[in-house]
Amino acid sequence: MNAPLPAFKSYDIRGRVGRDLDAPLARAVGQAFSEILGARRVVLGHDARASSPALAHALAEGAMAAGSEVLELGLCGTEEVYFATDHLGADGGLMVTGSHNPIEDNGIKMVREGARPVSRESGLAEIEARTAELLARPAPPPPAAGTRRRVDPRPAYVARVLSFIEPARLKGFRLLANPGNGAAGPTFAALAEALAAAGAQLEIETIQAAPDPSFPNGIPNPLLPEKRDATAAAVRATGADIGIAWDGDFDRCFLFDETGGFIDGEYIVGLLARAMLARHPGARIVHDPRVMWNTQRVVAEAGGEAVVSRTGHALIKAKMREVDAVYGGEMSAHHYFRDFMYCDSGMIPWLQVLAVMAETGRPLSDLVAEMRARHPSSGEINFRLADPAAAMAAVEAQFGAEAEETDRLDGLSMSFSNWRFNLRASNTEPVLRLNVEALGDAALVARKVEEIRAVIAGAGS
Repeated sequence: MNAPLPAFKSYDIRGRVGRDLDAPLARAVGQAFSEILGARRVVLGHDARASSPALAHALAEGAMAAGSEVLELGLCGTEEVYFATDHLGADGGLMVTGSHNPIEDNGIKMVREGARPVSRESGLAEIEARTAELLARPAPPPPAAGTRRRVDPRPAYVARVLSFIEPARLKGFRLLANPGNGAAGPTFAALAEALAAAGAQLEIETIQAAPDPSFPNGIPNPLLPEKRDATAAAVRATGADIGIAWDGDFDRCFLFDETGGFIDGEYIVGLLARAMLARHPGARIVHDPRVMWNTQRVVAEAGGEAVVSRTGHALIKAKMREVDAVYGGEMSAHHYFRDFMYCDSGMIPWLQVLAVMAETGRPLSDLVAEMRARHPSSGEINFRLADPAAAMAAVEAQFGAEAEETDRLDGLSMSFSNWRFNLRASNTEPVLRLNVEALGDAALVARKVEEIRAVIAGAGS
């Protein structure tokens, strides 16, 4: 039996280039992917990292060795692979991306037909086993039985994204966009051009727009506070009504209000849930359990049904399909749409928020002010520990007796009369992730964070 391959994770492949992930492994992955899925046609794209084109080339060689026709998108975003897989009727899609990981890393995201996720329960374990067999076999790879060709579904993708709003109603706004030197720049430019052609009247300023594999401004990951300053400063300098920033493969977008203030993900989930329910009355909305009181309140007030799911894109997508949810949102800035193959998009959310601003005539800061005041939260706090399980047990022992509700759907969630927390272990690191929220009391959030921090420290690090 072949040893597990360290680059294979729960839902994708990620690792250090040259150590965990290289061209021979990518070639074997491409062949295994096509064989296991029985794929006649495979969509292939890659992000802006220096190692991505070579890894994509190796994936194509492997898929062709298995007899697949490879439809190459070139530089694109992950969601463009999702879209093209469904739009072109392909049997699967492969995206080479390191997203927001360190510059030395890279990865491969996979989907099946219809852009359905590939996970350990839906083919990834078999792909890993077959990849290991191919790597262990000394014989040269078989000659290519398949073919490859470039395709350009971006115009159709742009049309799908714009179908979520009415472009002609977007007038008088100034946007500041920061692709972070990742893959978002060309796609955003295509969307901006299409918006103008459809009657939108927007002033658009961009920074860090050119894809650059050296990432001169650092790896784009605006979930980290230290990665937000450039966007915030540019919003203030340009007088923009909204700031938009993306991670490396732009499956997540992050929004800033007209003051340059960063909008935490759960409040964007609330805005989008309300907007989707206005278009789909009574629909279901899926959300993760890390921070959820604001989402549940907004959905209830808008006449929808909130459905909680474990964190993670494959799990959220599966739950959305199970309950036929119109939208799903995670506090980490992943936003999923039923009419976008139940997949996450980094371009649809900012357009929908802009549409809400146009419809209400209210600035973004005002749209989220009530949610922030009624449901303050801590943001995700990470603890790197030698024994995460012991720390979690200590927290449960400390707070269990007074908890009104304890839930283990995803880590440990405890609810009290006016506050709650979720504490969950990382799937890939010895890390615990803490989120605390309260009812209208930011000082309570701060106190409870410190109490839980003390318990974790006492359990040993």
